[in-house]
Amino acid sequence: MNRELEYMFVQCARVWIPDAEEVWKSAELTKDYKNGDASLQLMLEDGKSIEHTLDPKTKNLPYLRNPDILVGENDLTALSYLHEPAVLHNLKVRFVDSKLIYTYCGIVLVAINPYETLPIYGSDIINAYSGQNMGDMDPHIFAVAEEAYKQMARDERNQSIIVSGESGAGKTVSAKYAMRYFATVSGSASEANVEEKVLASNPIMEAIGNAKTTRNDNSSRFGKYIEIGFDNRYRIIGANMRTYLLEKSRVVFQADEERNYHIFYQLCASAHLPELKNLKLSSANDFLYTRQGRSPVIVGVDDTKELCTTRNAFTLLGINESYQMGLFQVLAAILHLGNVEIKDRDSDSSVIAPNNRHLTAFCELVGVTYQDMSQWLCHRKLKTATETYVKTLPRLQATNARDALSKHIYAKLFNWIVEHVNKALITNVKQHSFIGVLDIYGFETFEINSFEQFCINYANEKLQQQFNMHVFKLEQEEYMKEQIPWTLIDFYDNQPCINLIEAKMGILDLLDEECKMPKGSDDSWAQKLYNTHLKTCSLFEKPRMSNRAFIIQHFADKVEYQCEGFLAKNKDTVNEEQINVLKASKKFNLLVELFHDEDKATSPTGQVQGTGGRTRLSIKPDKSREKSSKEHKKTVGCQFRNSLQMLMETLNATTPHYVRCIKPNDFKMAFTFDPKRAVQQLRACGVLETIRISAAGFPSRWTYQEFFSRYRVLMKQKDVLPDKKLTCRNVLEKLVQDQDKYQFGKTKIFFRAGQVAYLEKLRADKLRAACIRIQKTIRCWLARKKYLRKRSSAITIQRFTRGYQARCLVKFMRRTQAATVIQKYRRMYVEKKRYRQKQAAALAMQTILRAYIARQKYQSLLREHKVVIIQKRVRGWLARCWYKRSLIAIVYLQCCIRRMRARRELKKLKIEARSVEHFKKLNKGMENKIMQLQRRIDEQTRENKSVNEKLVGLESSYTVESERLRGELNRLRGVEEQAKNKTNQVTSLLEELEKLKKELSVTQQEKKTIEDWAHNYRDEMEKMVSELKEQNGTLKKDKDDLNRLIQEQSQQMTEKMARAIVQETQQLETDLNEERSRYQNLLTEHLRLEEKYDDLKEAMASSNVSKPGHRRTDSTHSSNESEYTYNSEYAELEEGSRAAEDVTRGIDTSLTLKLQKRLTELEQEKQSLRNELENKEEQFQRARARDDAEFKKARGAELEYESLKRQELESENKKLKHNLVEMRQSLLGNAGASSGAPGSPAYKVLLEQLNSACEELDVRKEEVLILRSQLVSQKEAMHHKDEKETMTEPSVYAEDVSKLKDADELKQACIGLKDTNRLLEHQLQTQRRTYDNEVEALRGELQNVKEENNRQQQLLAQNLQLPPEARIEASLQHEITRLTNENLDLMEQLEKQDRTIRKLKKQLKVYSKRIGEMGAGQTEGQTSPGQMVDEPIHPVNIPRREKDFQGMLEYKKEDELKLVKNLILELKPRGVAVNLIPGLPAYILFMCLRHADYVNDDQKVRTLLTSTINSIKKILKKRGDDFETVSFWLANTCRFLHCLKQYSGDEAFMKHNTSRQNEHCLSNFDLAEYRQVISDLAIQIYQQLIKCMENILQPMIVSGMLEHETIQGVSGVKPTGLRKRTSSIADEGTYTLDSILRQLSAFHSTMCQHGTDPELIKQVVKQQFYIIGAVTLNNLLLRKDMCSWSKGMQIRYNVSQLEEWLRDKGLMVCGAKETLEPLIQAAQLLQVKKKTDEDAEAICSMCLALTTAQIVKVLNLYTPVNEFEERVSVAFIRTIQTRLRDRCESPQLLMDTKMIYPVTFPFSPSSLALETIQIPSSLNLAFLTRV
Repeated sequence: MNRELEYMFVQCARVWIPDAEEVWKSAELTKDYKNGDASLQLMLEDGKSIEHTLDPKTKNLPYLRNPDILVGENDLTALSYLHEPAVLHNLKVRFVDSKLIYTYCGIVLVAINPYETLPIYGSDIINAYSGQNMGDMDPHIFAVAEEAYKQMARDERNQSIIVSGESGAGKTVSAKYAMRYFATVSGSASEANVEEKVLASNPIMEAIGNAKTTRNDNSSRFGKYIEIGFDNRYRIIGANMRTYLLEKSRVVFQADEERNYHIFYQLCASAHLPELKNLKLSSANDFLYTRQGRSPVIVGVDDTKELCTTRNAFTLLGINESYQMGLFQVLAAILHLGNVEIKDRDSDSSVIAPNNRHLTAFCELVGVTYQDMSQWLCHRKLKTATETYVKTLPRLQATNARDALSKHIYAKLFNWIVEHVNKALITNVKQHSFIGVLDIYGFETFEINSFEQFCINYANEKLQQQFNMHVFKLEQEEYMKEQIPWTLIDFYDNQPCINLIEAKMGILDLLDEECKMPKGSDDSWAQKLYNTHLKTCSLFEKPRMSNRAFIIQHFADKVEYQCEGFLAKNKDTVNEEQINVLKASKKFNLLVELFHDEDKATSPTGQVQGTGGRTRLSIKPDKSREKSSKEHKKTVGCQFRNSLQMLMETLNATTPHYVRCIKPNDFKMAFTFDPKRAVQQLRACGVLETIRISAAGFPSRWTYQEFFSRYRVLMKQKDVLPDKKLTCRNVLEKLVQDQDKYQFGKTKIFFRAGQVAYLEKLRADKLRAACIRIQKTIRCWLARKKYLRKRSSAITIQRFTRGYQARCLVKFMRRTQAATVIQKYRRMYVEKKRYRQKQAAALAMQTILRAYIARQKYQSLLREHKVVIIQKRVRGWLARCWYKRSLIAIVYLQCCIRRMRARRELKKLKIEARSVEHFKKLNKGMENKIMQLQRRIDEQTRENKSVNEKLVGLESSYTVESERLRGELNRLRGVEEQAKNKTNQVTSLLEELEKLKKELSVTQQEKKTIEDWAHNYRDEMEKMVSELKEQNGTLKKDKDDLNRLIQEQSQQMTEKMARAIVQETQQLETDLNEERSRYQNLLTEHLRLEEKYDDLKEAMASSNVSKPGHRRTDSTHSSNESEYTYNSEYAELEEGSRAAEDVTRGIDTSLTLKLQKRLTELEQEKQSLRNELENKEEQFQRARARDDAEFKKARGAELEYESLKRQELESENKKLKHNLVEMRQSLLGNAGASSGAPGSPAYKVLLEQLNSACEELDVRKEEVLILRSQLVSQKEAMHHKDEKETMTEPSVYAEDVSKLKDADELKQACIGLKDTNRLLEHQLQTQRRTYDNEVEALRGELQNVKEENNRQQQLLAQNLQLPPEARIEASLQHEITRLTNENLDLMEQLEKQDRTIRKLKKQLKVYSKRIGEMGAGQTEGQTSPGQMVDEPIHPVNIPRREKDFQGMLEYKKEDELKLVKNLILELKPRGVAVNLIPGLPAYILFMCLRHADYVNDDQKVRTLLTSTINSIKKILKKRGDDFETVSFWLANTCRFLHCLKQYSGDEAFMKHNTSRQNEHCLSNFDLAEYRQVISDLAIQIYQQLIKCMENILQPMIVSGMLEHETIQGVSGVKPTGLRKRTSSIADEGTYTLDSILRQLSAFHSTMCQHGTDPELIKQVVKQQFYIIGAVTLNNLLLRKDMCSWSKGMQIRYNVSQLEEWLRDKGLMVCGAKETLEPLIQAAQLLQVKKKTDEDAEAICSMCLALTTAQIVKVLNLYTPVNEFEERVSVAFIRTIQTRLRDRCESPQLLMDTKMIYPVTFPFSPSSLALETIQIPSSLNLAFLTRV
């Protein structure tokens, strides 16, 4: 121990010494302390040196200061030195420097009132603390509330939060925030919003129970205990409030700078309101009860608004308007009663002037007579055994009686309000558990202490006793849990003080007894106290200078109480007749209700003996005394003692949590710390007692792993063993000799106070030595590097300098030689002159010099005498030096001799070595010969190997060559056979060419006739076209003129709108994202309401089924029955309405009305949709008829087009035949040449050309035949309507169109041309009308643009007149309206285009089908004229393809439920994802939907889609927590949505389709509305996926990103207190960064296996990284221990690992990295320098993604882990705040972790062909049929 003290009390050690002003002052030792020193040499922080004298008796050294790294700790028990100055300094540093108002002290939360509103109580902070362990976050009232809530749910035990402190310390605010936390986290169990009612009770209780005092503007003048009830699901169901010791005296008296209760001033400030006119109130300065404090106004408080808040709270709690007005009447009556002036009539009587204005107002307000009230205000009734008489009262007693009545009325009103608040907070739901919040006064001591302070301190004695026992119990449990030996800790037991107050014959007992005495007084009671306790109790004292006071030694301090007023306050008497007058009021029912129990509670009026008594009397009173016994009531002290006993029983039955509120100063100055006041309160509230108990035991506790990690630097490598526990034990035994200073537990090491500081000093010294060594080496290296660089530079400079100097030297030498001659003569002259002058001067100086020499000689003699003495000393020293040199020389000689002997030994060894070398030389020749022979043998061996290899190579080459020759022989044989086959094939081709020649000649004849007809037709058309061109030219000129005008105007508009469009585009993108987010939030809310509705429906169904004798239904059957309701929307709505009617029987009426209203809206919407569908069908029929008519008119032009196409085909056919002839001639001409032999390249090329030409010829022939048949059939249809039925006759089809010989046929041709001309004229007129319409439309559009421009100018002028805020709002509103209108117009146009496209597609399919049928029928019976003339008739066969699979699945109506069940409800995602193609369920559903569309079954389409959507919702509701399930159905829902788009027929979605996929498009139904529904479903699934991922990642993020040491050894573990944090060492089960990366990889691989779109995966990953960054940053901002340099390095490393993961997955461009930017900047902020203004500027420019509040918070929380780091100064933080003052940003501190980015589903077409999809048998879908 002495060794440790000497080690700690050394020079530069810092200690605490007492100080009168600052309580404790810091000083530094200037000299080491040694055992036995009587004083210490110290230097204060201001540089003043003092000597601190130690107590000669105790020899106690001053308190040591904690190391700097421990200063500012969250938990005071984490300090190594636990004493008063350390606690005070730690609180001051946290409060003043770091602006942190909360600090743990073991199990106590110390809260210091900041006197400033702080942004640390928002919903984001509540969400951050929700679910967290108490030690894992920075101290906060929310952490205490969360711990209580968690223990209630975990341990099934009621909890209590005890909030104490003196007035102005912030007790009420702390209790209010605790209740707000419970209300926010738990919610309510019903629709009644109980949590809002619980919070609404606060403004009411503050209005009637709080007042302004000199210490606090909103001081609670009563104690309250609120029990917040919870159900079995731990949701708030109600609350109950108990109040204690209301300060009634404040109603009638207030000290200077104080106010009465707030409600009085609220009423006076609102007296102008119409409903309060009848109260006859005015300013607060007009009433006695509100003006005594001379401070009627609180700065910053609007009493009028506060009254509105109070009234709203009354309304919310069910106190209606009439009751509120009644309460206000009573309060106004109290004010008027205080203004009633009572005058002296004589010395023993008093009187009230008649028609007193205020008494009249009082009587009118309470409904009593003026005469009765004035009578009993000045008189009282006295009763004796035989008679009753009335006695007058002097003015002073009458005034006191008036004030007593006022206090009594207010107390009754207060109790009535509390009772009704409790009634409003009580519900019928059974209470499962509760959390109590006790807001009670702290220990009080003033200059004059009376009965109120006595009761308050008595309550605090009881609470302190309970607190001490609880702390001791926790310590004992911890020691027993760790199985370490423990002894009873000596702590202060205040039971003697409590016995002094409440025991038999105690102070309260004697006070009650004195109250019963007829002539009892304060003086007689004081004498009884002196006689009873002065000699028997050491805690009771009598003041020296007073006989009417007594002193009690409380646990906190000695308090002197004045006995005056104790009896009166304990009796609390009021005149009975005054009460009877009030009870007789017939006009005011509320007043009667206030005094309905007065018969049991009133005190006697005149007789003192009836004012109280003990309630434990066993003698039953007789009937004559019955009436008087009813009048007895318990005294105030007795009531308070009983209520306090009930409170203690309640607290003892709960788990307590303590909040101690501290008032930092008496002047309400923000963040100003007064050490004197703080110490006084710390002593009073028990915080220092907690510290003392902790310090008496083992306050510092480390796990073995934490100790090993922290103090690994103190261990040697040999000390480190595999067993960490044994290693720590061995090291501690070496470092700390006294084994009583620590104990080894099962999982922790327990240290005495101061031992951690001792170990920290050892660690710091070791690290300092290592740092010095590292610095020495690095500085040496840097200096040498700098020296070498300088040396090289110096050599270069010297080289050039020396050359320059040499040149200068030569020049100088030449000049010198010339100057020497001049100088020779000049010097001669000068020397002569100087000699003469010196000679004259020397004669004068000789006389002076000789005298000087004589004096010098004398002095030299004297100096020699002194030198002799010096020489004597020096010679002694020289002799000693000679001895030392001789000694050194002898040592040197010894070394030389030893060296000589060593050399001789070396020579001997060399001689022996030379003899060995001789033998080696003799054998050297023999070795050379052996090596040569060995080399020859090796060469022979290598030659043999090479010969063998050559032989093997020749054999292999021979084998390969032989195989090649055999293959060539076989190939030649094959070529020969192939040539024979080709010869046969050429013969067949020649025959085919002959046939083609014949066909070609026939085609040429037909072509000639068609050319003649076309020539005539062309001439006529040219004339007509020329006329049309002229007309078109004139129209073009007009059109160009109009276009020019329109372009000029549009250019002007474009220039004006160009800039606005660029700006609006960005704004629109932002608005679009916000709108998406808002829309998706609405979808989430809609889904929540749907789930709630389903839950209610299931609950009703289960309640209906759970009757006696019910039969259980199979789950599958029930699910099928529920799915059967999807068959139609109408049936579903009807069933929903019936279910809603059933549900309304058991739920809230408001919810029933909402559901009924919603059902009515849905039915109306359904009916409107039906009407709209009917109208669309009618429009479709009319449009179809109109299109048929237009089609008939357009067929003439189509015939002409087809004839021209036929000519083109014939010309191409001719060219092909010509090519065939040339090819045949070339083949015949070169038949004998070798180049055309079969198998030659030329032959192959010609043969391929011939085959391709034949194929092309066949195709062209088919087209010619089809066109010919169509031309004939269509001309016949147009010109021979009467012969339409005879089209199938062969003679009609055999006519040749080119031979028009009959006159009738010529006439018909002429008529056809005329029809064609008319058709062209019609087209021209149509084009002209279209042009006119376009011009009109453009003019109209131009007019609209002008009107819009004028309107915009008007709006701009109006907006310029508005203020800036209104201007912005108006412009935003106008922009939103405009965009909405544009969106509606675009949607209408889009719908019109969709309808037109669908209509045209249907018509096109119908027409193509008809043309195909007509062409097929004509081809079967048609032959060409050439065939009839030249060769026998052969039928023309057009090749047809076989019918392929169309990519559809057919199912029966009754199999729909089975399809949904097998494909959705019972499908296992894992097997589908691994074994089958991604998105298979979506493809199957779409193929079923295609078949329903193909057969045009509207009912089937709707029921299939409805069943699919509802089944997906059902499976997600059932397994919504399974990520694999949610991801699987998100991928399939998106694929189903993409299929609906890809095969919808819209051109925008068909760009990437193949021709086969385009054939599979939907033909009959437009499913755009269902696409929107499915898109909404996909959004809901996406949000559920994000929530599922968040639930999985949430527990990992803080542990993996912050707490785990990814880089081991960078951040040491700091000492922690009682509230242990989560260890940063990776234990088993602890999440690490690898855990997060593995989980992210699992998410990514699962989504990829399910076939999720890559763009959607990017959005999911972006959301994941946002959650990781936001949660990590929020925890960093709320955890002081995480804000250090080393933790910043850890975070940056972790972020780099996340970025590496993104890079590996190819997701760097998805925006995920940008979401981590705030976290990256926070980590950089922890690592950068934080000293100078340049550093501040760098921080401001670097931290752009962080808000000012976040930057300042990080700087305030920055904590050094090692002594080498420095804290951030307050001045630097203020500099940062000044530089960031102009930033426009949100003041919110934390990031919103619940924010979800709006999701989009970019269209992703599938390349998979539907017809190739195979359905596996494992899906049990055998009932589906491929179509």
